[in-house]
Amino acid sequence: MILNVSGRTDIVAFYSKWFMNRYNEGYVDVRNPFYPKLVSRIYFDDVDLIVFCTKNPLPILDDLDKIKKPIIFHVTLTPYGKDIEPNVIPKGKIVETIKRLSEIVGVDNLYVRYDPILINDRYDVSYHIKSFESLCTKLNGYLKHIIVSLVDDYKNVRNNMNVLKLHKIDDDVLKNIGENFSKIAKENGMTVQTCYEKNDLSSYGFISSPCLSKELAYNLTGKKFPKWKARDCGCVEMVDIGVYNSCKHFCKYCYANYDEKKVLENVKNHDDNSSLLVGYLKEDDEIKIRKK
Repeated sequence: MILNVSGRTDIVAFYSKWFMNRYNEGYVDVRNPFYPKLVSRIYFDDVDLIVFCTKNPLPILDDLDKIKKPIIFHVTLTPYGKDIEPNVIPKGKIVETIKRLSEIVGVDNLYVRYDPILINDRYDVSYHIKSFESLCTKLNGYLKHIIVSLVDDYKNVRNNMNVLKLHKIDDDVLKNIGENFSKIAKENGMTVQTCYEKNDLSSYGFISSPCLSKELAYNLTGKKFPKWKARDCGCVEMVDIGVYNSCKHFCKYCYANYDEKKVLENVKNHDDNSSLLVGYLKEDDEIKIRKK
């Protein structure tokens, strides 16, 4: 089994203590977001690989040596200010943390996500090219893999259009981004690829590969995993242990947060000592052990 920690919220940034408590306890409970009475119990003995996805790896750095499982990190690092990402820590601190993380988990197990790319009056194409070049230059030698994506039409995006004020990303914009990002990445010894994108940028030098391919998963675990049924992205199947509407970053483009009042409610109902990320088990919950 491969754990995704997490596409639904930033567990590393805000709930690292809870995660380490669960790891030390040996299991974690995950409430099904569509059938709340159904709870999956996952024992870490059944986990083959952990994929951490975060905007801030700092809270878990000192605990990584305690995790005796293969690890991959996807760290999202974008060039936006507080208007778009109100509660993300200073970007310079993230860069320095990525450098430390590279030395801990190894450069081959670390991916930076320049994700998503959104275009408006403030964050135009020239801004992104300069930001991407600065990022790659600073992380030269610490990073080999960069993943980019374009902003999608999520509910939260539509709710925040008065802030985002998005411009259309047309073919000229794609060409400009594709050619420049590919050139900059290559100059800094890095590959660049898209993630779950309908726009094919391989003609500009982007590699064509899922974020977590069957080959990569096999190399890290020695096991074969099926493709992810829930997503048509080519990645292998992963089990997400997060909870929607529980990330305190409040990024204006986020797909996983779409109700800020619910976020505050879920944060209030979090307990580092609970087996669930939000709330507690109930008497009528149906607990099933998940093996894969």
